Amino acid sequence: MLIIGSHVSFSKNQLLGSVKEALSYGANAFMFYTGAPQNTMRKELEEMYILAALELMNANNLDIKNVVCHAPYIVNLANRSDEAKYSFSINFLKQEISRCAKLGIKKIVLHPGSAVKITKEEGLNNIINALNIILDNEYDVTILLETMAGKGSELGRNIEEIKTIVDSINNKDKIGVCLDTCHLNDSGVDIANFDTYLEEFDKTIGLDKIGCVHINDSKNALNSHKDRHANIGFGTIGFDNICKVVYNPKLERVPKILETPYVGDFDEDKNRLYPPYKFEIEMLKNKQFDLNLLEKIRAYYKSN
Repeated sequence: MLIIGSHVSFSKNQLLGSVKEALSYGANAFMFYTGAPQNTMRKELEEMYILAALELMNANNLDIKNVVCHAPYIVNLANRSDEAKYSFSINFLKQEISRCAKLGIKKIVLHPGSAVKITKEEGLNNIINALNIILDNEYDVTILLETMAGKGSELGRNIEEIKTIVDSINNKDKIGVCLDTCHLNDSGVDIANFDTYLEEFDKTIGLDKIGCVHINDSKNALNSHKDRHANIGFGTIGFDNICKVVYNPKLERVPKILETPYVGDFDEDKNRLYPPYKFEIEMLKNKQFDLNLLEKIRAYYKSN
């Protein structure tokens, strides 16, 4: 069975709102931030929304194992030039893991960090140190390190850097990896040869460590190190290559999550943006690329 969903909002009725949005897209998986991705401000979790969300998921055969949280991308564990900020990031991620546990979520995706004005080795050591502190807890929550495009001083841009971190974590059952197709492309991995990449990953780290796959096309050329997502089939990776990832038998039980851009429209001097996920999920389920997809999305939201 294809396990597929998208990023959804947590702002309306928290987890209950997230579940409702995911179901409206025809999804059986989803990912969310527990607050805005640009900051660390968080509202108290409300028990009534958690219970109602779990009931709705059970009624629709949406397995909570296929629900993923994402840590805010402003957290940078690679740099500790400011010890107060470094400690804050560690303590914040501890709290995020505790929030995941309260929600029943087992996986949280994390951008490893950027080695700003320090060496790659120093950055990796800072990440390892922080993760060993963060993962020393009683919760059944795994941090999934996201593969990065290698923009600037980003770490986690290749298998070797991810392996260095994973191998140095004390609680190895609490560390995993999230593949991102756009990031892989932009870091130099040819998605047309995705099986070759998986073979190398399996030999180096192990396929059992892959806990999530972000499904995104890319606006950039291979090995560009830019990280700009495109809608499925409308980027340089292409629909057929994306399908090779989505339907790869080695990743059959791994949730695939769309993070593609909202589709823009210009109407009455207002730039309106529409979520594409309902249509992209349907297109991937049908295994048939629709060249008119973006126009269909605009038309659907204008009439509803």
